[in-house]
Amino acid sequence: MPETELHPETGSESVLRRIVTGNALVSVLSVLMALIVGGLLIALTDEEVAESAGYFFSRPGDMLGAAWSAASGAYIALFQGSVFNFEADTFSRMIYPLTQTLTVATPLICAGLGVALAFRAGLFNIGAQGQILIGATLAAWVGFSWHLPVGLHLLIVILAGALGGALWGGIAGLLKARTGAHEVIVTIMLNYIAIQLVLFLLTTPGFQRPGSTNPISPQLDSTAMFPPLFGSGFRLHWGFIMAIAATVFIWWLLNRSTVGFELRAVGANPAAARNAGINTTKGYVIVMLIAGALAGLAGVAQVSGTEKVLTSGVAASFGFDAITVALLGRSSPWGTFAAGLLFGAFRAGGVTMQTSTGTNIDIVLVVQSLIVLFIAAPPLVRSLFRIPPPGAFKTSGKRMSKKADAAQGAA
Repeated sequence: MPETELHPETGSESVLRRIVTGNALVSVLSVLMALIVGGLLIALTDEEVAESAGYFFSRPGDMLGAAWSAASGAYIALFQGSVFNFEADTFSRMIYPLTQTLTVATPLICAGLGVALAFRAGLFNIGAQGQILIGATLAAWVGFSWHLPVGLHLLIVILAGALGGALWGGIAGLLKARTGAHEVIVTIMLNYIAIQLVLFLLTTPGFQRPGSTNPISPQLDSTAMFPPLFGSGFRLHWGFIMAIAATVFIWWLLNRSTVGFELRAVGANPAAARNAGINTTKGYVIVMLIAGALAGLAGVAQVSGTEKVLTSGVAASFGFDAITVALLGRSSPWGTFAAGLLFGAFRAGGVTMQTSTGTNIDIVLVVQSLIVLFIAAPPLVRSLFRIPPPGAFKTSGKRMSKKADAAQGAA
């Protein structure tokens, strides 16, 4: 009987296995499934589709055509409002939607990185909303009450925002480390405290704009603002470069530093990490300090780049959307960065979609929710697209090895 040779897995086969069985493919397919379901909902609520449904059996092509036009028209408008407007008459207007997407994505990326980092350490940071608010409050106060030279002022504002977010996140980390208080409960409560604290501060003379009865701060000094990245005709500012730098830093922290290794070890198995000599209580505090600082940078991007003032709504829903961004990005730095861009596109293009096609902007929230639903159920996505589960190739390889051994023994 001829000898059976078992060839080792080549580099290309290893890459293919990681792509086919990895979580990144599941994330991409989750987005695709959410867009498909969203398109079906758009079609079902379209007036022309409802009208043509009345004579579907006599002319089914009318209903199918109307459904395709409704869904494709909405998504084309979403693309034009978030990536590239091919109907514009100048190049600057063509790329203006992309710059809007990057502007909106900046706080999502920063806050998403904070949530993702906490995930990697085994903590569920629900407090990004409060951390953004406190970071924005401290940054805004330094921005309008301190008068410093150009360059130095913006640097101090960035540091102040990061410090505010770090302190707010550090409270949850310290309570987790010292008392065992669950970070979900603590961060949710800190969100409410931050919201009410900012509302109160905006009614005090130290924060409220002189001569105004509205809860709004004075405008930040020009030296405390991010310069425009592509000129005054665009809202995109250098805060986006800060988000890129934060992504690079978190990638380095997790993959190239001792602290990152310890944080990942704590997240993977706290008991084993303690047995290995890692101080888990210290790790909880450190990770929440860094996570809060990242969310604080999102607040800086808002007050020093986009809004230029402090209001009670400066954080919008970025802190809560950051949780979805981190989930979609699988808690990896660059995955979170890409997910932030995607959700920034949804936010930026949703308005154009509604004004151009009449599609309710709430469909964007539905698509985002569907993405979370599909990400939370990887077996469902894998079964729909017939994707082998993780380890399938390894199991197949072991079976082949056993068969080869048996064949050699028989020979």
